[in-house]
Amino acid sequence: MKGLFDVAIIGSGFAGSLLAMVCRRLGRSVVLVERGSHPRFAIGESTSPLANLLLEELCDRYDLSRIRPLSAWGSWQRAHPGIGCGLKRGFTFYGHRLGLPFAGDPERSDQLLVAASPRDEVADTHWYRADFDAFLAGEARREGAEYLDRTRLDSVQASPWGFGLEGDRQGKRISLEAKFLADASGPGGFLHGALRLPSECFADLPATAGLYTHFSGVRRLDDLEVFRSPQPPPYPVDDAAVHHVFEGGWIWVLRFANGVTSAGVAATPALARDMRLGEGAAAWDRLLDRLPTVRSQFAQAQPLLPFVHRGRLPFRSGKAAGENWALLPSAAAFVDPLLSTGFPLTLLGLLRLAETIETSWGRESLPRRLRDYEAETLSEADRAALLISALFASLGDFPLFAALSKLYFAAASFAEASRRLRRPDSPRRFLCADHATFGPASAECCRLALGAFARGRPTAAEREALLERIDRAIEPVDVGGLRDRSRRNWHPVLAEDLLAGASKLSATRAEVEELLESSGFYAPSA
Repeated sequence: MKGLFDVAIIGSGFAGSLLAMVCRRLGRSVVLVERGSHPRFAIGESTSPLANLLLEELCDRYDLSRIRPLSAWGSWQRAHPGIGCGLKRGFTFYGHRLGLPFAGDPERSDQLLVAASPRDEVADTHWYRADFDAFLAGEARREGAEYLDRTRLDSVQASPWGFGLEGDRQGKRISLEAKFLADASGPGGFLHGALRLPSECFADLPATAGLYTHFSGVRRLDDLEVFRSPQPPPYPVDDAAVHHVFEGGWIWVLRFANGVTSAGVAATPALARDMRLGEGAAAWDRLLDRLPTVRSQFAQAQPLLPFVHRGRLPFRSGKAAGENWALLPSAAAFVDPLLSTGFPLTLLGLLRLAETIETSWGRESLPRRLRDYEAETLSEADRAALLISALFASLGDFPLFAALSKLYFAAASFAEASRRLRRPDSPRRFLCADHATFGPASAECCRLALGAFARGRPTAAEREALLERIDRAIEPVDVGGLRDRSRRNWHPVLAEDLLAGASKLSATRAEVEELLESSGFYAPSA
């Protein structure tokens, strides 16, 4: 098989398929090359308010009206009920001590609940990737992209057209040429190897390992007495990205409406060696033996697929773009599943790359725009890694872990509100890194935490000073009441918090009220 295309996209996960649709809307011929086939198992499943807003923006800009309903639970269920997903109302964290049952402190010092939406209709989702990716790949074909699955590429070289790709598809040689290459094949994917790009390490991030699969029969936490409370929580704690946090690692639990639950662990090298994670199911059992309350949650659970072990999760390419080629953020770097940072990072980069193709295709500005894209992609990955590194350092000190986590939630909620208000001066970088005060202050908090733990454990004085510094850093962007200690680590989504923060957003209360109405914050009156 031979073919000439404007754009060749390697990898048909959600990012590759979305880019293929955008390029078709821009009038470019596209070939979408997939090593495997759909449906397939994949993790990277949990969205966030910012990620869904970015998906909305992408769909609105490029008229992807069939995709836009997938940006919220309610519209998804009405438009595409057959595509598997889970309801995500927030982020749930519980701090555990290895070898001991979960304590359930009445003052909630060992938990953090951060709501992401006020009601189910506008809630976030967990993407059941087997269904979701297959649907998007089908939509890319519907838009006119040439789709080649079961295709193994083995070389790339310069050609008169731009790039030549050689490979094999089901025993037959194929030869493709494209003016532009985009790699969406994941960390260390095809272009990273084919172009012999350098790899780099994140400065302070441990070389964590992962072990994960899908389960049936995972109990809800609200069925376990220790997680019940006389006060109703801000949202049902299981309808969330659940994080069980402990010294050396953390376990995620994500529920889909089809009865499947995604669960896995990210562990530091020391814990991974201790648990012998490479042994799969046996290692999972050993880990649950150290976490009695989590063991109760998985008492009747059965794995639906073989466990996947990844000996090293973090990855960072030394380059992310060049002359007429680019790695999508998901191929340029991977930090950790903690805090669901992967989707917003990928969608931010996808929007930037799409705009670059839209405005600079065939123009002298393209090389400069690609250099900017590379710098932003790698800088944002580094910024996410800095925060995740500080969180891993503090896993054994849950109150400090919770405080550092609020740096993320403050930035994410501020960025979402600012983008919805369409403020021209709103932060455009991930984690509000370009905010004049919060950007440098939040980074300094992470560095101070890393320094304190590098010397052992922080002293009482260091710890109190760090907690106070985090609180001050959050203040300029706190539009969600995250600094309100009377809430004792339960943070609902309240209209009054956003209204009180109007001045921080350079908005009037009337403008924020209009935003609340237009975004579906309020339930329709009966």
